[in-house]
Amino acid sequence: MTTSDSSTERPIGPDCFINRELSWLEFNLRVLEEAENTKNPLMERLKFLAIFSSNIDEFFMVRVSGVREQAFGESAPQDTPPDGTTPLEQLRRLAERTQELVARQYRCLRESIGPAMVAEGFQLVRYADLDAQQLARVDRFFNERALPILTPMAVDPAHPSPRYHNRGLYIGARLEQKQGLGPRRLFAVVQVPQVLPRFVNVGCEIPGQHRFVLLEDLVAARLSQLFGGFTVLSWTAFRITRDSDLELLEQESDDMLKLIEERLKARQRGQGVRIEVSARSADDSVARAIIEDEELHDEEGDGGYGEVYRIDGPLDLTCLWELHRLPGYPMLHDPPFTPRMPRGLRRGDDLFAMIAAHDILLHHPYESFDPVVEFVTRAAADPRVLAIKQTLYRTSGDSPISRALIVAAESGKHVTALVELKARFDEANNVSWARQLERAGVHVVFGFLDLKTHCKLSMVVRNEGHGLRRYVHLGTGNYNPTTALSYTDIGLFTADEQFAEDASAVFNLLTGYSQGHAWRKLIVAPNDLHRRTLELIHEQAARARSGKPSRIFAKLNALVDPDVIEALYRASQAGVPIDIVPRGICALRPGVKGLSETIRVRSIIDRFLEHSRIYIFGPDDEAKVYISSADWMPRNFFRRVEVMVPIETPALVSQILREIVPVYLADNTRARVMEGDGSFHLLHPGPGEEPVRCQSYFLEEKGESPRAPAEIAGDIQRSTGLPSMEAAAPARRAKRSQRR
Repeated sequence: MTTSDSSTERPIGPDCFINRELSWLEFNLRVLEEAENTKNPLMERLKFLAIFSSNIDEFFMVRVSGVREQAFGESAPQDTPPDGTTPLEQLRRLAERTQELVARQYRCLRESIGPAMVAEGFQLVRYADLDAQQLARVDRFFNERALPILTPMAVDPAHPSPRYHNRGLYIGARLEQKQGLGPRRLFAVVQVPQVLPRFVNVGCEIPGQHRFVLLEDLVAARLSQLFGGFTVLSWTAFRITRDSDLELLEQESDDMLKLIEERLKARQRGQGVRIEVSARSADDSVARAIIEDEELHDEEGDGGYGEVYRIDGPLDLTCLWELHRLPGYPMLHDPPFTPRMPRGLRRGDDLFAMIAAHDILLHHPYESFDPVVEFVTRAAADPRVLAIKQTLYRTSGDSPISRALIVAAESGKHVTALVELKARFDEANNVSWARQLERAGVHVVFGFLDLKTHCKLSMVVRNEGHGLRRYVHLGTGNYNPTTALSYTDIGLFTADEQFAEDASAVFNLLTGYSQGHAWRKLIVAPNDLHRRTLELIHEQAARARSGKPSRIFAKLNALVDPDVIEALYRASQAGVPIDIVPRGICALRPGVKGLSETIRVRSIIDRFLEHSRIYIFGPDDEAKVYISSADWMPRNFFRRVEVMVPIETPALVSQILREIVPVYLADNTRARVMEGDGSFHLLHPGPGEEPVRCQSYFLEEKGESPRAPAEIAGDIQRSTGLPSMEAAAPARRAKRSQRR
C-alpha cells in the first residue's frame, strides 16, 4: 500500500481496517438476526438458522483451518491481514466470537422458534416420552430402515479409532459387560446415517399435530441392541469439522480431473478444526477421549483458544431444512412468486432476433432465468448455430444447460465448456459433469491450476447467411436455474461485435493461454481489473478535488482489498460521496472523521441471497456503470479469471441508475447500516415514513423507483447522520475554498 505525503490526509495504518474473518462473523450474525426476527414467516426463520449453521461449517472448513495452519504450521497467509492481527490472535478472537454466536443461535431455537413451532403443531419429543403406539412405530422404523445400515464400532487395540468423517454425526458410548467376548469395559462409536431423516415422525392422534424424535436419540436408545451383551454406561453425540480446503497450487498433475478426485477423497479425513459435543451428556469422559484423540484445543488447552463447542440442543442445525421442506403450510413460508420476463423479451419470440435488435438486461430472480437457459438450449437445436462456448462454475445437479451442451455436441456442433473443478464444495458435481460432457464430445477444459475461472460467460456463434454473428451472455451469477430463484444477480445479452470479440478473447485465454488481445469493452482479471478499478476510483477523487460532481457506488459480496480500501479513503477525503452495499465482509471503516466521512455502508439480508455486483463511477449524467463477477478482494483481482462488463445502452444505464440502485439505498426495513467499529444496526422506518423493503419492491412489477431521488437522499441523510450526495457538494466546495 502507498500513502499520500499530504499533511491534510490521515495516515492509513492497521487501525483503519477491520479483520476480514471477524467481519464475516458479523455478516453471519445478520443472517442469525433474520432467524430471530419474529416478523419473518416461521419456516423461513428455520431456514435462516440452517443457513447460519451451514455458513459456520464452511467458515471452519476453509477460513479457520487456513488461519490455524498459519498459526501452527509453516504456511504463510496468501494475503497479509492489513489490520495487523497475528494468526493466533485471530484464532482466539474468532473462537470467542463464534462461541457467542452459536450460543445465541441455540438460544433462539430454544426460546423463540421452538415454542413457535410447538404452537403450530410441530413438537420434538424425547424417546423416553413416547407412548406405546409411538414406540411401536419407531421400533418398525429402526428395525426396517436403520438397523441394516448401522455399524457398531468398538475402539480398542484390535479396533483402531475410526477416522470420523467431516461433519458426520456420531454417537460415542462407554459400555460394560459382565462376561462374554471382548473387554469388560469398552469405548465404542456409531455413525448416525446421513441417508435417513434426522426428524423421525412418531405419529400423533391429534389432527394437524406432528411429533418427531431425533434420529440420534433413537439410535442411542438402541445401543444395547447394537452392542449385544453390553450395558450402556453413558453416551454423547458429537460431530467433527475438518480442514476441507483443496490445496492445489503447489501440486503438479498431468490430469487435473484426477487430481481433484484424489483431493476430494482426502477432504473427509483432513485435520480436525472443531468438535461439537452434546451438552446433555452427564459424562464428559466420552467427549474428552475424542477431543484428545483428535488433538483439538479446549478452552484451557495449550492453544489458548477453544475448538470444542458444547451444544445445548441438536447438533448440526442444517437438519432444519427437513422441516422447512415439509409439504404444505403455505402461511408459514414466504409467499410464492413467479419471475416475470425481462424487459424487451416476450415468451415465444425469436430470442436471437431480440438480442440482435438491442441489448437486454436481466435482473434475477425477479426476472426469469428461463431466457438464459433458452439461450443455450435453443442454440443446441438451431441448425444455424455452429459453435457454443460456455463457462460453468457452479451448476445444478440436473443442469439443463449442461445437457444442452451435450445435445449440441452430439449433433455435430463445436462445443467448448470451461468447467471450473475448483469451485469450492461443488467440485464433485463439476467432476461428474466434466466426465459426461467429455463422453458426449464436448471439448472440456479446466482453465488454470493456479487460477479459478470465476467469470460467467456464454457465447453462441451463428450463421446468419450474410456472415457469422456472435451472441453473448455475461452475468454476475452462475449458470444454475435452481440458485437463480434464490440469488439476486444481473445479466446482459448482447450481439455487439466489440463485446463478442472480447468474449472470444476470454475463451481463447482460457483454452489456449492466448494473450495480447486489445480489450475493447471487457475489463479482465488477473490482467488489469485491479489497476482499472483503482483508476476509476482515482478519477472520481480528481473530479471532487476540482469541484466537479462525483460519486462511487459499489454493490458487492465482499470488500477486502487494502489498495482499493485505501483508494476509497483518499476519495472520501477528497469529498467523493461513496455508497458501499456489501452482502458479507467489509474491511473498511465508514464514517470515521478525517478518514471516511463521506462513505456509507449498508448491508441487505433478506429472502434472497444478494449476489449481484454493480459498480458505478460518476454522477448519473456521466456515470460509468459496470456489472461484474468479481468482488473487491485480492483473490478476485489476482487469483481468478474475472470479467467486469460496462453497461452502455442508455436505457439499461437508466434502468440501473434509476430503478435498481435507488431502491437499495431506500431500503429501511432489511438494510443494516455499518458503524466505524464494524457493527451494524438495522434500519426502521421513521415516524410517518413509508416502509421500503427492496426485495419485496423488486418482486412487484413497477417501472420506476418508489420515491424520488431527493426523498431517498433524505432517508440516507437521516439514517446515517451523513450529508446527502446533493447536500454534500456545496459543503465540499466551501471547505476547499477555505483551504485555498
